[in-house]
Amino acid sequence: MCFYLPLIYDIISGMRIKNLTLLPILSCLMAMPSYANWQYDGEFIGDGWYEDDGARFVMSFRGGGAFGFGSIENKTAPLTSAYYIDDTLTQVISESVYLACENCDNYSYAGVAELDKLPADKNYESFSFSAGGSIGMTLPNRPQWRMEIGWDHISEAQYNATPLFSGDVPLYGGTLAEEVIINAQVGSVHSNVTTDIISAMAFYDFFDGLSKPAGKFIPYVGFGIGYADSKTVMTLTDAYGDLSSDVDLREHYGEEGETAGVLQFNRSETDSSNLAGLLALGFSYGITEYAFFDFGARLTYLPRIKWDLSNADDTRHRSWFNAENVFYANVMLGIRFEF
Repeated sequence: MCFYLPLIYDIISGMRIKNLTLLPILSCLMAMPSYANWQYDGEFIGDGWYEDDGARFVMSFRGGGAFGFGSIENKTAPLTSAYYIDDTLTQVISESVYLACENCDNYSYAGVAELDKLPADKNYESFSFSAGGSIGMTLPNRPQWRMEIGWDHISEAQYNATPLFSGDVPLYGGTLAEEVIINAQVGSVHSNVTTDIISAMAFYDFFDGLSKPAGKFIPYVGFGIGYADSKTVMTLTDAYGDLSSDVDLREHYGEEGETAGVLQFNRSETDSSNLAGLLALGFSYGITEYAFFDFGARLTYLPRIKWDLSNADDTRHRSWFNAENVFYANVMLGIRFEF
């Protein structure tokens, strides 16, 4: 606080020194800058000399493309289907097709196949778009290190396969004396996946000094962990009639469609939660001392994404297939502010 000092009269010479009246006003003006310390993340040393410790608040926004891939694994509960074979032992049809057939007297019961043993016909590979943002800080006295909390959204990526499962499988319990091995093709799926990732990341920027220079390319690396939530939406069809003889599927997960004996399944949604691991690599370019273009790539690992089959009112769920060891490779361009 500044106090206006009363005029001191007659100093030594007995004369009034009028210039002394300016001193209290000047002291007020000089004191004002001392209250500006809130603007800086440093400290004053000695008589007002400021030391910058390099700490900055960080905010960034980014967008780009994402390529996802993982291995599809059959995760259905025990699933069987009955098959019939013609007299020449060359043509096999499913039970639902046989029951709807009017001219199939030359077919004999060949046995039951375990469809849950079949491998997936196609692995998960898809391209989509991604966007995200982060906030964080550069560390005091170690401004090369940035700590950020971020969110990334990987938009709808598709997984479609016809057939879904395919492979050679033996038949059991048939009327034929010899063992029959058939090449079964099971189901057709149209689905999409969206993923949101909340992450905590540490970045190291390769530069010297307390403040990143403008007009320079600055490479960086990063790593972190996160929480990933993936949502799958699946439409399953019984394209080959193999699923229609399963009692559990018929009673709870579908109803007969226009083709006699072939099931029409309900649209199914599934949420998968995972811990995620992240790696980052890229470089920034200083537009100014406080703003930077950021071009980078991120590799995100998710243990699995699930596709479950659900009934009409979403009260029953049955595992169907998973994408295991999923990787998302994101390439994004963004802008980052440090102030």
